[in-house]
Amino acid sequence: MAGTSGCLCTSLKQGNSATMESIPRMTRRALSLLLLTAPAALTQDKKEGFRPGLASSYPNVQKQNGVLVAAAAYTTEAQTKDAFGKLNPYEHGVLPVLFLIENNSAQTLRLEFIKAQYVSADRQKVDSIPAIEVRYLRAPQRPKMPGTSPLPIPRRKAKNPLDALEIVSRGFSAKMLPPKDSANGFFYFQGEHQPGAVLYVTGLQEAASGKELFYFEIPLDLAK
Repeated sequence: MAGTSGCLCTSLKQGNSATMESIPRMTRRALSLLLLTAPAALTQDKKEGFRPGLASSYPNVQKQNGVLVAAAAYTTEAQTKDAFGKLNPYEHGVLPVLFLIENNSAQTLRLEFIKAQYVSADRQKVDSIPAIEVRYLRAPQRPKMPGTSPLPIPRRKAKNPLDALEIVSRGFSAKMLPPKDSANGFFYFQGEHQPGAVLYVTGLQEAASGKELFYFEIPLDLAK
C-alpha cells in the first residue's frame, strides 16, 4: 500500500505540473490580476454608509487616458459626520482629504504604489500619513492660561481620539482597479487646510504594462 500511495502522489504532482504548464503565460497573468483585483471590487461595500459619489460628479475632476480623479478636503463637522461619525479629525490636527478615482479605460490599474502629497499655494509639500499611523499623532498643545500652576495636575491618560477604527477603515486602500470600476478613500495630512492648495497624486500604473500614468494635480478649493 505504501508503494501504491507513493506512485499516486507522484502522479498527482506530475498532473498538477502539466496542468500549470498547459496554461498559457498570459492567461496565468490574467488570473493573478483577477485575484488582486478582488479586494478593490469590495471597496465600496467596505465603506458602507459613506457614499461620496463618483469622481465624475465633482467640479474639480481631472481626466487622463480614461481615468478620472477628484478630491475634497474635509474640515467641518457637517463634512466629516458621514465618514467619521462624531469624530472630526481636523479638530485634532489632521486634515482628511477624500480621493476618488473612476477607471473608464480598458486597462486594469495598479494602485499599490500610489503617492499623495498636499501642496500649498506657495508649493510647500506635505506627504500623506498612512491611515494606520494616524493613531500615534497628537493635536498641538494649547498654551497655558496665565496664572495656572506650573506643576502638572495628575490626570488619567485619555485615549487619543485619533485612535479610531473609522480613520483606518476610511483610508484609501485599493490596490487594483478593473475597468469600469471606481474606488474612494481618505489620505491624511498633519496641518491646516490652506486656500489654493492641491492634492498631488503620482504612482498610478497600468497593471499589464507597468506604464505609469502622468501625475494628477487636483485643486481642493473647487471640491463640492
